[in-house]
Amino acid sequence: MSFISQSFAQTEAPEMHEGAEAHGGGEHGGFPPFNPATWGSQLVWLAITFCALLYLMKKVALPRVASILEDRSNKIADDLAAAGRMKDDTDAAIAAYEQALAEARQNGHAIAQKARDEAKATIDADRSRIEAELQEKLDAADAQIATVKTQALAEVDAIARDATEAMVETLVGGKVKKGEVAEAVEAAMAEGA
Repeated sequence: MSFISQSFAQTEAPEMHEGAEAHGGGEHGGFPPFNPATWGSQLVWLAITFCALLYLMKKVALPRVASILEDRSNKIADDLAAAGRMKDDTDAAIAAYEQALAEARQNGHAIAQKARDEAKATIDADRSRIEAELQEKLDAADAQIATVKTQALAEVDAIARDATEAMVETLVGGKVKKGEVAEAVEAAMAEGA
């Protein structure tokens, strides 16, 4: 169903065709690129445009792209060379560090061994000195003991004589000669030894 009546459509149609002729200058044979009458000029302009674009690509765009690619290639090569140098430097630094660490450990062991040896020598010297002092004190004590023992034995003999003389006087009731008491004590001591 159409809202336009038949009479209106017939009256308007000629005006539309007249306006179309005024604007376009008449009817065409279709879409211009597909019109066989214009193919020749279109092919000429296509060839001219293609050649112009090809010339511009060859002289302007491709050299710029090539220089960009070459710059990138050079930059990558430089970066790889710098990375290689840095790796070599790092490897050298690691080797130097490991060598310094080994030397430090060796020096540390040597210092520790030297300190142990010095401490042992000091301890041995102190021990020898203390043992010598103790031996001197023991020798002095032994000498003093021997002196005291000799004095005690000398006094024991005198005490034994006095005690024997006192006992004999108490038991017998008379005096005994000191020579006889001394002989009796010496005989008793000789038997006890």
